[in-house]
Amino acid sequence: MIDFPALRTKMVDGQVRPNDVTDLRIIDAMGEVPRENFVPDDQKPFAYLDRDLPLGNGRAARVLIQPMVLARMLQYAAIKPTDKVLEVGSGSGYGAAVMARLAGSVVALEQDGDLAALARRQLSGLANVAVVEASLAKGVPDAAPFDVIIFNGAVVTFPETIAGQLTKGGRLLLVEEGGSAPWVKLYTRSDTGVSGRALFNASAPVLPGFEAVETFAF
Repeated sequence: MIDFPALRTKMVDGQVRPNDVTDLRIIDAMGEVPRENFVPDDQKPFAYLDRDLPLGNGRAARVLIQPMVLARMLQYAAIKPTDKVLEVGSGSGYGAAVMARLAGSVVALEQDGDLAALARRQLSGLANVAVVEASLAKGVPDAAPFDVIIFNGAVVTFPETIAGQLTKGGRLLLVEEGGSAPWVKLYTRSDTGVSGRALFNASAPVLPGFEAVETFAF
């Protein structure tokens, strides 16, 4: 029988703490949330490995991103207990479950109906999380503005529409493809617009709706 609590502790001690994650709230949250509950049965033995976990059933490129990548994104997001957070591409809800322990409220956006249903089941005990089933590319304008927006996946085209749902001082984190290597980037909103900076190298599958825009050559 697999000792998931022991594996969870090893994940935190071996992947999270050594990667510049110093916020004890993040460490505690990732030590509490049972990641194995958010993946298909055949992935449960691998739930705490340092890798993306596929969400199965032929869903191309839908994963839970690496624990280390999520933890570092949360460190840079600096989520406060009063913050309203949007997770784009919530998948089965693991990231939302972690963020619910850090934020005032979390909106988990997922467009795959089966994944959204799974997220609702797994997150049903958390009063500060709402799962919204809708197009990822549109965000959740009815619930905006958000203090923090985090993507559970990568983008090729910058999400202007969703960036417009940030409050002043708000932070948006994502894996951005393009150039020589993908980077996790942090974007912040100020009076003059949205500006970004690269944080660290990381890879993740591109989320639906954020693929490269096709161009035509004449």
